Amino acid sequence: MDSSEHSPDASVTSLLLRWRRGDQTAEHRLVSLLYEQMQRLARHELRRERVGHTLQSRDLVHEAYERLVKADIDWNDRAHFLAIAARTMRRILVDHARARRAQKRDAGSTLIRLDALAQPVQATSPRTDAFDLLMVDEALSKLGQIDSRMERTVEFYFFGDMTHEEVAEAIGSSRATVQRDLRFARAWLRRHLENN
Repeated sequence: MDSSEHSPDASVTSLLLRWRRGDQTAEHRLVSLLYEQMQRLARHELRRERVGHTLQSRDLVHEAYERLVKADIDWNDRAHFLAIAARTMRRILVDHARARRAQKRDAGSTLIRLDALAQPVQATSPRTDAFDLLMVDEALSKLGQIDSRMERTVEFYFFGDMTHEEVAEAIGSSRATVQRDLRFARAWLRRHLENN
């Protein structure tokens, strides 16, 4: 037997295929293998949120997992699963931000920076390179109408906390293409956000 079949990625891919065929034990094993990675994604996302945010990383993971279980998706491999998990968490956070804004007009916006999204930015920050999460989400969707690969690249890298290599694997591209897409997307998003 090929030793690559014992790698974590091969194991996850095998479990995803078994889960797709209805194997419940595969689903449970898959959750235990990917739970920590989903927690890492959730912590990454929540670092950007304001102090006192009502969602905890565990809650975000559980809500994302519930949506993923209900989704009718033909899972390909670990990278595909994590990419869809990142997209799902983006949707949950955007929905949460919209609901919060609707409840409280004066609720602080979640601001993110296009060049250093790993660091939280306070809503009172005077920085001009910080943009509202809902505006970034809308602009990213518009970018996706122009180039869907570029939207996925930004989403997986910024919202999914994936490395250039992981993004390249998830979208079936090269690391160099991912880097070019990210440079272009940052410039496009900044220009779009500053002009609107």
